[in-house]
Amino acid sequence: MTKTLAAAFVLMMCAGSATAAEASCTAQATEKKLAGAAKTSFMTKCEKDMKAACDTQASEKKLSGAAKTSFTTKCVKDTVGM
Repeated sequence: MTKTLAAAFVLMMCAGSATAAEASCTAQATEKKLAGAAKTSFMTKCEKDMKAACDTQASEKKLSGAAKTSFTTKCVKDTVGM
């Protein structure tokens, strides 16, 4: 029962951060009414910025190797809203 509650809590936290993070890139591009090359350029820059932020978070969590790579990949994917 405790493991189930813990898993549910983790899933809620991930879903919440993904929703908040998605607002970061995709919603900004939509809000700015970007399209075509401007949107592509914006999303590329946003992804680079988010990767740097995710790398910082991984370092703060003292992750390294495969754990850091996995965390960073998921973090960027959630943040960019892919």
